[in-house]
Amino acid sequence: MNFKRISIIFFVSLILLTAAYFAICLNWSYSSGERAGWIQKLSYKGWVCKTWEGELALVSLPGSAAVEKFLFTVRDEQVATAISDVMGKRVTLHYEEKVGLPTSCFGETRHFVTKVTVSNDNALPAGISVRPAPVIAPAPTSAPAASQ
Repeated sequence: MNFKRISIIFFVSLILLTAAYFAICLNWSYSSGERAGWIQKLSYKGWVCKTWEGELALVSLPGSAAVEKFLFTVRDEQVATAISDVMGKRVTLHYEEKVGLPTSCFGETRHFVTKVTVSNDNALPAGISVRPAPVIAPAPTSAPAASQ
């Protein structure tokens, strides 16, 4: 009787501790921030636990060949719909980084997007300027030579 009671208390405590751990991991953010770029991909993935997974193409300088990708997960259906609506536009994603989630059932990445806004400015970073293209005047046309 005493062994049965102790094992029940142990398993209930284990379940409560596991639930508390997941609650802390899902509600506490290791970091948060924003990334700007163009949504390149958004898909609904997973065998059992389906999540929205996406890619944001980051371009550090106009005309640079190297494109960095920011992989992210979306848990909220409304945010996923908003991201889908702004595909192909320059956007800013607000994200929270969650650390310690043991399975990919919560998402394939550690970065969970919570908000998306459309960026209307294409401003360059401080210190970068673009020279306007030189205007080349058309060559003067010569009059046809008079025949003698």
